[in-house]
Amino acid sequence: MRSQDYGDVLAGRARRVVPEVAAEPGVVVEEPGSGFCGAVLRVERGTARHDAVVLEDRHGRTRVFPMVPAGFLLEGRPVTLVRPAAAVAPARRVSASGSVRVEGLRARTAAASRIWVEGVHDAELVELVWGHDLRVEGVVVEPLDGVDHLVEAVAEFEPGPGRRLGVLVDHLVTGSKEARVAEAVAGPHVMVTGHPYVDIWQAVKPAAVKIPAWPAVPRGVAWKDGVCAALGWGDPAEGWRRVRAAVTGFRDLEAPLVGAVERLIDFVTEG
Repeated sequence: MRSQDYGDVLAGRARRVVPEVAAEPGVVVEEPGSGFCGAVLRVERGTARHDAVVLEDRHGRTRVFPMVPAGFLLEGRPVTLVRPAAAVAPARRVSASGSVRVEGLRARTAAASRIWVEGVHDAELVELVWGHDLRVEGVVVEPLDGVDHLVEAVAEFEPGPGRRLGVLVDHLVTGSKEARVAEAVAGPHVMVTGHPYVDIWQAVKPAAVKIPAWPAVPRGVAWKDGVCAALGWGDPAEGWRRVRAAVTGFRDLEAPLVGAVERLIDFVTEG
């Protein structure tokens, strides 16, 4: 059932009562406007009128949607998601990044400043650990498709006072292509930080994913493909689900990544 179907139902002469369903973790629903289908991860503070729900699809992608009346489909039927009773007064006071959690947080209008990361996995990992901090500051994280066109992208962004840009780069080591690009774009309103790892997965501590070490991948083999083959993890989509599920907070990440992200957040929120 798509959005137009339940719209017709609600508009009918005998209006049907749309049931309320607690947004418990694991409940699978569809947001009909976008067609996004996923399992509930958590409920967050949204606008003054509606809370927000975070959904995760089978590929590990996450989206945030307002919990509007009749805003979702459960097994093809319209429902209104509501905050679970047990989640009304969360006891946790520390965010995944280790910062003091701001209770009752409501979404802020996005600031002009941005943080860019190389890919979708980078963005999801940053959101997983620092999402609370970023929402407090109103900072948006946007994924790039690598850094090959970073110089042009920065010029188009037009950074300046009150419009800062932070960029998180993989494999930022002396003499690398990434280091040369970082040097080309750095300025008073642009900061590039990074970590020495080939891929963001490698910045997750091996112990967190229950392996002794990240395997060496032969030259010429795509890193994620090589890792999944060596560990018997199937394809990269399955591998990412394992990696993502293993991260519960900053302690599961290597120090260079934690320091790099913290510096970017401080930079883009200073001006």
